[in-house]
Amino acid sequence: MQIGMVGLGRMGGNMVRRLLRGGHECVVTSRSAGPAEALAKEGAIATASLQDMVRKLPAPRAIWLMVPAAAVDSSIETLAPLLQRDDILIDGGNSYYIDDLRRSESLTRQGIHYLDVGTSGGIWGLERGYCLMIGGPEKAVLRIEPVFKTLAPGRGSLTATPGRPAGSGTAEEGYLHCGPSGAGHFVKMVHNGIEYGIMAAYAEGLNILRHADVGKQGRAIDAETSPLRHPEHFRYDFNLADVAELWRRGSVVASWLLDLTASALAKDASLEHFSGRVSDSGEGRWTIIAAVEEGAPAPVLSAALFQRFNSRGEGEFAQKILSALRAEFGGHGEPTSGSGGSAR
Repeated sequence: MQIGMVGLGRMGGNMVRRLLRGGHECVVTSRSAGPAEALAKEGAIATASLQDMVRKLPAPRAIWLMVPAAAVDSSIETLAPLLQRDDILIDGGNSYYIDDLRRSESLTRQGIHYLDVGTSGGIWGLERGYCLMIGGPEKAVLRIEPVFKTLAPGRGSLTATPGRPAGSGTAEEGYLHCGPSGAGHFVKMVHNGIEYGIMAAYAEGLNILRHADVGKQGRAIDAETSPLRHPEHFRYDFNLADVAELWRRGSVVASWLLDLTASALAKDASLEHFSGRVSDSGEGRWTIIAAVEEGAPAPVLSAALFQRFNSRGEGEFAQKILSALRAEFGGHGEPTSGSGGSAR
Protein backbone atom coordinates (compact mmCIF):
# COMPACT_ATOMS: atom_id res chain seq x y z
CA MET A 1 0.00 0.00 0.00
CA GLN A 2 0.98 3.67 -0.20
CA ILE A 3 2.06 5.61 2.88
CA GLY A 4 3.70 8.94 3.62
CA MET A 5 6.59 9.23 6.07
CA VAL A 6 7.46 12.53 7.72
CA GLY A 7 10.86 12.49 9.41
CA LEU A 8 13.72 10.44 8.02
CA GLY A 9 16.15 10.28 10.93
CA ARG A 10 17.74 7.28 12.59
CA MET A 11 14.48 5.35 12.69
CA GLY A 12 12.22 6.94 10.09
CA GLY A 13 14.66 6.42 7.23
CA ASN A 14 15.17 2.75 7.98
CA MET A 15 11.44 2.22 8.42
CA VAL A 16 10.97 3.52 4.88
CA ARG A 17 13.66 1.13 3.65
CA ARG A 18 11.94 -1.82 5.33
CA LEU A 19 8.61 -0.80 3.79
CA LEU A 20 10.14 -0.45 0.34
CA ARG A 21 11.63 -3.93 0.67
CA GLY A 22 8.15 -5.16 1.55
CA GLY A 23 6.67 -3.76 -1.65
CA HIS A 24 4.99 -0.64 -0.27
CA GLU A 25 5.09 2.75 -2.00
CA CYS A 26 6.55 5.43 0.28
CA VAL A 27 6.18 9.18 -0.18
CA VAL A 28 8.72 10.89 2.05
CA THR A 29 9.74 14.30 3.35
CA SER A 30 12.08 15.73 5.97
CA ARG A 31 13.35 19.10 7.17
CA SER A 32 16.43 18.87 4.95
CA ALA A 33 16.38 17.57 1.39
CA GLY A 34 19.29 15.13 1.74
CA PRO A 35 17.55 12.18 3.45
CA ALA A 36 14.55 12.31 1.10
CA GLU A 37 16.79 12.46 -1.97
CA ALA A 38 18.83 9.51 -0.70
CA LEU A 39 15.68 7.44 -0.22
CA ALA A 40 14.43 8.47 -3.66
CA LYS A 41 17.44 6.62 -5.10
CA GLU A 42 16.18 3.53 -3.28
CA GLY A 43 12.67 3.77 -4.69
CA ALA A 44 10.81 6.26 -2.48
CA ILE A 45 9.02 9.34 -3.81
CA ALA A 46 10.69 12.45 -2.39
CA THR A 47 8.68 15.57 -1.65
CA ALA A 48 9.78 19.05 -0.70
CA SER A 49 7.11 19.84 1.90
CA LEU A 50 4.11 18.50 3.78
CA GLN A 51 1.85 20.21 1.25
CA ASP A 52 3.66 18.48 -1.60
CA MET A 53 3.39 15.14 0.20
CA VAL A 54 -0.37 15.45 0.64
CA ARG A 55 -0.77 16.28 -3.06
CA LYS A 56 1.14 13.16 -4.07
CA LEU A 57 -0.80 10.81 -1.80
CA PRO A 58 -4.20 9.68 -3.15
CA ALA A 59 -7.10 9.76 -0.71
CA PRO A 60 -7.77 8.15 1.66
CA ARG A 61 -4.24 8.85 2.83
CA ALA A 62 -2.07 7.37 5.56
CA ILE A 63 0.74 9.60 6.86
CA TRP A 64 3.21 8.47 9.51
CA LEU A 65 5.00 11.09 11.64
CA MET A 66 8.42 9.98 12.87
CA VAL A 67 9.53 13.27 14.43
CA PRO A 68 10.55 14.35 17.95
CA ALA A 69 7.68 14.65 20.42
CA ALA A 70 8.15 18.44 20.53
CA ALA A 71 7.57 18.67 16.76
CA VAL A 72 4.39 16.57 16.55
CA ASP A 73 1.87 19.32 17.30
CA SER A 74 3.36 21.74 14.78
CA SER A 75 3.38 18.98 12.14
CA ILE A 76 -0.26 18.18 12.84
CA GLU A 77 -1.20 21.88 12.72
CA THR A 78 0.27 22.05 9.22
CA LEU A 79 -1.17 18.75 8.02
CA ALA A 80 -4.68 18.80 9.44
CA PRO A 81 -6.08 21.55 7.15
CA LEU A 82 -4.69 19.67 4.14
CA LEU A 83 -6.24 16.30 4.97
CA GLN A 84 -9.69 14.93 4.17
CA ARG A 85 -12.23 12.81 5.99
CA ASP A 86 -11.10 9.20 6.46
CA ASP A 87 -7.40 10.04 6.15
CA ILE A 88 -5.17 8.45 8.77
CA LEU A 89 -2.49 10.29 10.71
CA ILE A 90 0.00 8.22 12.74
CA ASP A 91 2.43 9.42 15.40
CA GLY A 92 5.17 6.80 15.73
CA GLY A 93 7.46 8.83 18.00
CA ASN A 94 7.64 8.93 21.78
CA SER A 95 4.75 11.25 22.57
CA TYR A 96 3.06 11.55 25.96
CA TYR A 97 -0.14 9.51 25.82
CA ILE A 98 -2.14 12.40 27.33
CA ASP A 99 -1.20 14.49 24.28
CA ASP A 100 -2.62 11.68 22.12
CA LEU A 101 -6.01 12.04 23.82
CA ARG A 102 -6.11 15.74 22.97
CA ARG A 103 -4.94 15.24 19.39
CA SER A 104 -7.33 12.37 18.75
CA GLU A 105 -10.31 14.36 19.97
CA SER A 106 -9.45 17.31 17.74
CA LEU A 107 -8.73 15.25 14.63
CA THR A 108 -11.80 13.06 15.09
CA ARG A 109 -13.98 16.18 14.85
CA GLN A 110 -12.50 16.66 11.37
CA GLY A 111 -13.15 13.04 10.41
CA ILE A 112 -9.42 12.20 10.52
CA HIS A 113 -8.32 8.95 12.19
CA TYR A 114 -5.39 9.33 14.61
CA LEU A 115 -3.21 6.42 15.66
CA ASP A 116 -0.49 6.52 18.31
CA VAL A 117 2.12 3.86 17.64
CA GLY A 118 4.89 3.25 20.14
CA THR A 119 7.80 2.05 18.02
CA SER A 120 10.75 0.12 19.44
CA GLY A 121 13.70 -1.18 17.47
CA GLY A 122 16.17 1.67 17.22
CA ILE A 123 18.81 1.66 14.52
CA TRP A 124 18.61 -2.15 14.32
CA GLY A 125 14.98 -2.20 13.22
CA LEU A 126 15.75 -2.31 9.51
CA GLU A 127 16.96 -5.89 9.81
CA ARG A 128 15.33 -7.03 13.07
CA GLY A 129 11.96 -5.36 12.60
CA TYR A 130 10.09 -2.96 14.87
CA CYS A 131 7.94 -3.81 17.88
CA LEU A 132 4.75 -1.79 17.39
CA MET A 133 2.37 -0.80 20.21
CA ILE A 134 -0.76 0.67 18.63
CA GLY A 135 -3.53 2.85 20.01
CA GLY A 136 -6.57 4.27 18.22
CA PRO A 137 -9.71 3.24 16.33
CA GLU A 138 -9.78 -0.38 15.16
CA LYS A 139 -11.09 0.56 11.71
CA ALA A 140 -7.95 2.58 10.97
CA VAL A 141 -5.66 -0.09 12.45
CA LEU A 142 -7.12 -2.77 10.20
CA ARG A 143 -6.86 -0.57 7.13
CA ILE A 144 -3.12 -0.11 7.40
CA GLU A 145 -2.37 -3.49 8.95
CA PRO A 146 -0.21 -4.46 5.92
CA VAL A 147 2.19 -1.66 6.95
CA PHE A 148 2.35 -2.95 10.53
CA LYS A 149 2.96 -6.50 9.29
CA THR A 150 5.89 -5.36 7.16
CA LEU A 151 7.51 -3.22 9.84
CA ALA A 152 7.10 -5.82 12.61
CA PRO A 153 9.63 -8.63 13.11
CA GLY A 154 7.16 -11.47 12.54
CA ARG A 155 7.42 -14.76 14.41
CA GLY A 156 10.98 -15.36 13.27
CA SER A 157 12.86 -18.10 15.09
CA LEU A 158 11.21 -17.50 18.47
CA THR A 159 9.45 -20.55 19.83
CA ALA A 160 5.84 -20.23 20.94
CA THR A 161 5.29 -19.23 24.56
CA PRO A 162 4.35 -22.36 26.54
CA GLY A 163 0.68 -22.29 27.49
CA ARG A 164 -0.22 -19.57 25.00
CA PRO A 165 -2.76 -20.75 22.40
CA ALA A 166 -1.29 -20.80 18.92
CA GLY A 167 -2.47 -18.00 16.64
CA SER A 168 -4.09 -16.11 19.49
CA GLY A 169 -3.25 -12.67 18.20
CA THR A 170 -0.86 -10.36 16.39
CA ALA A 171 1.45 -9.99 19.42
CA GLU A 172 3.25 -13.09 18.12
CA GLU A 173 4.03 -11.10 14.97
CA GLY A 174 5.49 -8.16 16.90
CA TYR A 175 2.61 -5.68 16.68
CA LEU A 176 -0.48 -5.22 18.82
CA HIS A 177 -3.56 -3.00 18.88
CA CYS A 178 -3.35 -2.17 22.59
CA GLY A 179 -6.59 -0.21 22.86
CA PRO A 180 -8.15 3.22 22.15
CA SER A 181 -6.30 6.50 21.68
CA GLY A 182 -3.26 6.82 23.91
CA ALA A 183 -2.99 3.09 24.61
CA GLY A 184 -0.07 2.54 22.25
CA HIS A 185 2.05 5.29 23.71
CA PHE A 186 1.05 4.30 27.25
CA VAL A 187 2.46 0.80 26.67
CA LYS A 188 5.57 2.26 25.00
CA MET A 189 6.00 4.69 27.90
CA VAL A 190 6.13 1.83 30.40
CA HIS A 191 8.33 -0.17 28.01
CA ASN A 192 10.90 2.62 28.10
CA GLY A 193 10.62 2.98 31.88
CA ILE A 194 11.46 -0.72 32.18
CA GLU A 195 14.33 -0.19 29.75
CA TYR A 196 15.79 2.43 32.11
CA GLY A 197 15.69 -0.10 34.97
CA ILE A 198 17.28 -2.94 32.99
CA MET A 199 20.06 -0.69 31.72
CA ALA A 200 20.74 0.60 35.24
CA ALA A 201 20.91 -2.95 36.61
CA TYR A 202 23.52 -4.00 34.04
CA ALA A 203 25.48 -0.80 34.63
CA GLU A 204 25.53 -1.15 38.43
CA GLY A 205 26.36 -4.86 38.35
CA LEU A 206 29.26 -4.46 35.94
CA ASN A 207 30.54 -1.53 37.98
CA ILE A 208 30.65 -3.75 41.09
CA LEU A 209 32.67 -6.28 39.11
CA ARG A 210 35.00 -3.53 37.88
CA HIS A 211 35.76 -2.46 41.46
CA ALA A 212 36.35 -5.99 42.73
CA ASP A 213 40.13 -5.32 42.74
CA VAL A 214 39.85 -2.58 45.38
CA GLY A 215 41.76 -4.72 47.87
CA LYS A 216 44.89 -4.38 45.73
CA GLN A 217 44.62 -0.61 45.37
CA GLY A 218 45.00 0.50 48.97
CA ARG A 219 42.97 3.10 50.83
CA ALA A 220 43.92 6.12 52.87
CA ILE A 221 44.10 5.51 56.61
CA ASP A 222 42.44 8.50 58.20
CA ALA A 223 39.33 9.59 60.05
CA GLU A 224 37.55 10.54 56.84
CA THR A 225 37.73 7.22 55.01
CA SER A 226 35.87 4.04 55.91
CA PRO A 227 38.46 1.28 56.11
CA LEU A 228 38.34 -1.78 53.86
CA ARG A 229 38.25 -4.41 56.59
CA HIS A 230 39.15 -7.38 54.42
CA PRO A 231 41.18 -6.27 51.41
CA GLU A 232 42.01 -9.91 50.74
CA HIS A 233 38.34 -10.40 49.77
CA PHE A 234 38.62 -7.96 46.87
CA ARG A 235 41.56 -8.93 44.70
CA TYR A 236 39.81 -9.93 41.48
CA ASP A 237 40.62 -8.63 38.03
CA PHE A 238 37.55 -9.41 35.94
CA ASN A 239 37.51 -9.06 32.18
CA LEU A 240 34.15 -7.34 31.82
CA ALA A 241 33.93 -7.96 28.07
CA ASP A 242 34.30 -11.68 28.75
CA VAL A 243 31.75 -11.62 31.58
CA ALA A 244 29.18 -9.86 29.42
CA GLU A 245 29.84 -12.35 26.62
CA LEU A 246 29.50 -15.23 29.06
CA TRP A 247 26.16 -13.98 30.38
CA ARG A 248 24.77 -13.83 26.86
CA ARG A 249 24.92 -17.62 26.66
CA GLY A 250 22.43 -19.57 28.74
CA SER A 251 22.17 -17.03 31.56
CA VAL A 252 18.82 -15.92 32.98
CA VAL A 253 19.92 -12.29 32.58
CA ALA A 254 20.52 -12.66 28.84
CA SER A 255 18.73 -10.08 26.67
CA TRP A 256 19.22 -7.90 23.62
CA LEU A 257 20.36 -5.07 25.89
CA LEU A 258 23.03 -7.41 27.25
CA ASP A 259 24.03 -8.20 23.66
CA LEU A 260 24.54 -4.49 23.09
CA THR A 261 26.48 -4.17 26.37
CA ALA A 262 28.82 -6.95 25.25
CA SER A 263 29.24 -5.27 21.89
CA ALA A 264 30.19 -1.93 23.50
CA LEU A 265 32.70 -3.57 25.87
CA ALA A 266 34.23 -5.58 23.02
CA LYS A 267 34.93 -2.31 21.19
CA ASP A 268 36.37 -0.52 24.25
CA ALA A 269 36.47 -2.30 27.62
CA SER A 270 37.20 0.95 29.48
CA LEU A 271 34.51 2.97 27.62
CA GLU A 272 36.88 5.93 27.61
CA HIS A 273 35.01 7.65 24.79
CA PHE A 274 31.89 8.07 26.93
CA SER A 275 31.39 10.74 29.58
CA GLY A 276 28.68 8.88 31.48
CA ARG A 277 26.13 11.64 30.89
CA VAL A 278 22.81 9.87 30.21
CA SER A 279 19.81 11.65 28.71
CA ASP A 280 16.13 10.89 29.28
CA SER A 281 13.65 11.77 26.58
CA GLY A 282 10.56 11.82 28.77
CA GLU A 283 9.10 8.32 28.85
CA GLY A 284 10.76 7.38 32.15
CA ARG A 285 9.39 10.52 33.81
CA TRP A 286 5.89 9.87 32.46
CA THR A 287 6.04 6.27 33.65
CA ILE A 288 6.80 7.40 37.21
CA ILE A 289 4.05 10.03 37.07
CA ALA A 290 1.58 7.33 36.01
CA ALA A 291 2.82 5.04 38.80
CA VAL A 292 2.25 7.78 41.38
CA GLU A 293 -1.24 8.57 40.04
CA GLU A 294 -2.14 4.87 40.02
CA GLY A 295 -0.57 4.18 43.41
CA ALA A 296 1.54 1.46 41.76
CA PRO A 297 4.97 1.07 43.48
CA ALA A 298 7.90 1.47 41.08
CA PRO A 299 11.06 1.88 43.21
CA VAL A 300 13.45 0.35 40.66
CA LEU A 301 12.22 2.44 37.74
CA SER A 302 12.24 5.58 39.91
CA ALA A 303 15.82 4.99 41.01
CA ALA A 304 16.90 4.40 37.42
CA LEU A 305 15.34 7.70 36.34
CA PHE A 306 16.97 9.66 39.18
CA GLN A 307 20.31 8.03 38.36
CA ARG A 308 20.07 9.59 34.90
CA PHE A 309 19.48 13.01 36.44
CA ASN A 310 22.54 12.49 38.64
CA SER A 311 24.68 11.52 35.65
CA ARG A 312 24.10 14.99 34.21
CA GLY A 313 25.28 16.79 37.34
CA GLU A 314 21.76 17.61 38.54
CA GLY A 315 22.68 16.29 41.99
CA GLU A 316 25.92 18.23 42.31
CA PHE A 317 24.52 20.94 44.57
CA ALA A 318 22.98 18.31 46.84
CA GLN A 319 26.41 16.71 47.18
CA LYS A 320 27.86 20.10 48.11
CA ILE A 321 25.20 20.47 50.80
CA LEU A 322 26.25 17.10 52.25
CA SER A 323 29.89 18.12 52.21
CA ALA A 324 29.10 21.49 53.83
CA LEU A 325 27.06 19.84 56.58
CA ARG A 326 29.91 17.46 57.46
CA ALA A 327 32.21 20.42 57.72
CA GLU A 328 29.70 22.33 59.87
CA PHE A 329 28.92 19.64 62.43
CA GLY A 330 32.23 17.81 62.57
CA GLY A 331 34.87 19.96 60.96
CA HIS A 332 35.34 17.29 58.30
CA GLY A 333 37.31 18.39 55.28
CA GLU A 334 36.74 17.02 51.83
CA PRO A 335 39.06 14.19 50.73
CA THR A 336 41.75 15.16 48.27
CA SER A 337 41.38 13.90 44.72
CA GLY A 338 42.16 10.23 44.37
CA SER A 339 42.04 9.37 48.10
CA GLY A 340 39.63 6.87 49.53
CA GLY A 341 39.37 4.69 46.42
CA SER A 342 41.17 2.91 43.66
CA ALA A 343 42.78 4.94 40.89
CA ARG A 344 41.32 4.23 37.46
